[in-house]
Amino acid sequence: MSPRTRRLAGPLLVGGAVLLGTAYVGLVDPNQPGHYPLCPTKALTGLDCPFCGGLRSVHALAHGDVAGALSHNALVVLLAVPALVLWVRWLRRAWTGEPPRPVSARLSPAASRALLWTATAVVLAFTVARNIDAVPALAWLGSATV
Repeated sequence: MSPRTRRLAGPLLVGGAVLLGTAYVGLVDPNQPGHYPLCPTKALTGLDCPFCGGLRSVHALAHGDVAGALSHNALVVLLAVPALVLWVRWLRRAWTGEPPRPVSARLSPAASRALLWTATAVVLAFTVARNIDAVPALAWLGSATV
C-alpha cells in the first residue's frame, strides 16, 4: 500500500461512513414512528436536546429540502457546513501529504478556550430557546417525536 493510500484511508472511511449513514436516513424516514429510538433526553425529561430533530433534519437535507431541515433542527444544518469544510481540508492534507496542524498550533490557548466556551454557550442557548415558549420561532424546532 502506498503512503498516499494509507493517508487517504482515514478521511475516505469517515466520508464513506457519513455518506452511508446519510443515505440510510434519507431512505428510512424518521418522520414515521418506529424506525428510530426516541432521544434519551426527550424520553427521560420531555425536553428537546440540542440534536433532537437531527435525523429529520438530515432526512430533509438528503431530499434537498433546506427549509424543512432548518425547521427540524437549525443547529444540525449549520454544523453540517463547517463539518464538510473540515473534512475537505482533511482530505486535501491527506492527498498532498501535508502534516495535520492541531488547533493549538493555529490558535492561542486563550483563543482556543474562548472558542470552546462560545460554542458551548451557543449550544446551551439554542437548547434553552427551543424548550421555552418565550421564543416561539425555536420552541417548535425538533418538537415532534424522533
